[in-house]
Amino acid sequence: MPAAVHPGHTVVIALCFMRICAIIPAYQAERNVGDVTREALRVDELAGAVFVVDDGSSDRTAELARAAGATVLSHPENLGKGAALRTGMEFALASGFDVAVTIDADGQHPPDEARRLVEADADPEALVLGIRDLASAGAPRPNQISNRISNFFLSLFVGRPFADTQCGLRRYPLRQTLSLGARDEGYAFEAEILLRAVAAGVRIVEVPIRVIYPPEDERLTHFDSVRDPARIVRRVVTTLALTRGLRHVPAAPTPSPSARRPAAASAIVAEIDPRPSQPTTASP
Repeated sequence: MPAAVHPGHTVVIALCFMRICAIIPAYQAERNVGDVTREALRVDELAGAVFVVDDGSSDRTAELARAAGATVLSHPENLGKGAALRTGMEFALASGFDVAVTIDADGQHPPDEARRLVEADADPEALVLGIRDLASAGAPRPNQISNRISNFFLSLFVGRPFADTQCGLRRYPLRQTLSLGARDEGYAFEAEILLRAVAAGVRIVEVPIRVIYPPEDERLTHFDSVRDPARIVRRVVTTLALTRGLRHVPAAPTPSPSARRPAAASAIVAEIDPRPSQPTTASP
């Protein structure tokens, strides 16, 4: 009779067959992007595969990310966080990766917390969400309030509770995520993905993670705690209206890079680090 396999061993075995990378969307992030990249490269599970998507920055974001060891993808103009995530996911999928851990470039998510998401579930098709304790981390009160509002409305719309709908530290199954057909190009992309994932029956796992909020004069954020939550709720309502409710949210075919925003996509520049540790690259 074969010996039973310990659950922990099952996760390890599954990870051995899962190609994992990190995607860091970045805009005007020269202050922190180098450190975030270097720390991500130290996470063994990522095996040196770190993609920074420079979303039209006018500062040294791309230069410092490249110098730190990342593969840099550049938008010629600022398109939004959702567009940056989509660019990174399309590129990673075309490069042969199965799963991507997304890490914000502002330094609030310690990249070593990516390991917690990687090891949280053995299913490569699961969507894994990082869950922050904003109060304990000392997050500004407006951020806490906006997060509660977004959590309330999205949980209401999907019919199940979510503890943190705005955290940028997530583990995405690449092919499944892109097939959901999310449309938003800004911060609402992440909420829209949740809505469509629930409708498509994607397994969603929530994992507590550590977050760092530096002193107010050192914080870098492009998230407006009033405007952006309103946009998120509007996108969720629009998605529900277009699809006539959660049960009818379609899982669209995986969009081809050439078919998405032709003018912008054709101008995306991939600056590839030629080190052997980097994956074989292809046009996003």
